Amino acid sequence: MTEPTGYYEDNTTLAQYLEFHFGESWHGEANFPKELADAAMEALDGRQTCRALDIGCAVGRTTLELARHFDHVDGVDFSQTFINKCREVIRDGAARYARPEEGELVSYQERSLEALGLSDAARRVAFHQGDACELGDDYRDYDLVLAGNLIDRLYKPSLFLETIHERINDLGLLVIASPYTWLEEYTPKQEWVGGFLKDGEPYSTLDGLKDRLSPRFRLLTEPRSLPFVIRETRNKFQHSFSELTVWEKLPA
Repeated sequence: MTEPTGYYEDNTTLAQYLEFHFGESWHGEANFPKELADAAMEALDGRQTCRALDIGCAVGRTTLELARHFDHVDGVDFSQTFINKCREVIRDGAARYARPEEGELVSYQERSLEALGLSDAARRVAFHQGDACELGDDYRDYDLVLAGNLIDRLYKPSLFLETIHERINDLGLLVIASPYTWLEEYTPKQEWVGGFLKDGEPYSTLDGLKDRLSPRFRLLTEPRSLPFVIRETRNKFQHSFSELTVWEKLPA
């Protein structure tokens, strides 16, 4: 396992992600971590809800939202800083952070789990530092695995995609959301799932997902686009779109 990249261990980044998960909505867009959980629950459509895995959970909002419905949810992230904060939020019942405003100026924010309706859900989650490409044997028997904005930050995304079926129950779901922003800083170019020419033709990430997942999964619905906004400072925002795909594991 390689060391977590410095970007995700930075306190400023931590505060931005806490605002992204627990803070205000910006530029008319809904809370993306909550929307991810809601989309996953809609796709489950009455399937079993015993165990779920939120892989790449960041600071934990989607994990908590899933735990409204599941008996148990594991949240796993590569960043120990993020996982420490997840555990702190559960312990304190609130997300507290210094939100960047301008230069060195910050504003102090607090968002209680009770106000978000997540106090009860907090009893059904566990957070762990881990590598999505090298998960331990304990991570299995899930009815849902959700990978939100994850695959384009993995060093070997194909390894994740080609082995994740081992952790999902038959007819369980794999939900992937990603803006497909492939960068060699995170993923060596030879490991990209898509976003390049193959045999002279455009080869998209969706093409790559289908090729890697089709032996074990079927695409359940047409892809859809979910917007998200990450607030960097009072005057700077990242406005992006994440493509959501839902995959049902085929019976063995």
